[in-house]
Amino acid sequence: MSLILNHEQRANRTLLSVAGRMDAVTAPDFEKACTGLLNEGKLDVVAELTDLQYISSAGLRSFLCAAKKLKASGGDLRFCGLSGMVKEVFKVSGFQSMFTIADNFEELAKKG
Repeated sequence: MSLILNHEQRANRTLLSVAGRMDAVTAPDFEKACTGLLNEGKLDVVAELTDLQYISSAGLRSFLCAAKKLKASGGDLRFCGLSGMVKEVFKVSGFQSMFTIADNFEELAKKG
């Protein structure tokens, strides 16, 4: 299965829905999508991971690279909808303490 990316504007944030598998082959697509959003001036990105079934170390690296690019431009990358294996990978890798994470977009919006 490939990686499916869709984005929509919600208030002052961009919701980027990530579905499928994020591995060495597909992870660069996430970075490209974030770079495209950044080039459009969309700095606050929320990656919605409800339908992400698998993530490898290459996927985590793409999240880090995208977050660094956004932060360098005054933006931010946040996450919501983590479950199962993806949630466990975030916990084990320490990503849970590095990023703002919520159960859903609405909860994340309340965090500011």
